[in-house]
Amino acid sequence: MTTQKLGELVKKRRKKLGLNQSEVALASGTGRRFISDLENGKESCELGKTLRVLEGLGIELVRDSEGKGGG
Repeated sequence: MTTQKLGELVKKRRKKLGLNQSEVALASGTGRRFISDLENGKESCELGKTLRVLEGLGIELVRDSEGKGGG
């Protein structure tokens, strides 16, 4: 997973839920700028905030032990 792919996933989920960036920011305790940066794949986005956004959008991280680099 790259930051770009994660950003695309976040944006796709947000739009599917019919939310705008400001609504996601408010619900996750972040700012609209953070959501924009995250969706654009900015590599320096804070992990804690990113995890709150993912949780708020119902995106669950699952470890794939058989995938690339797994084990």
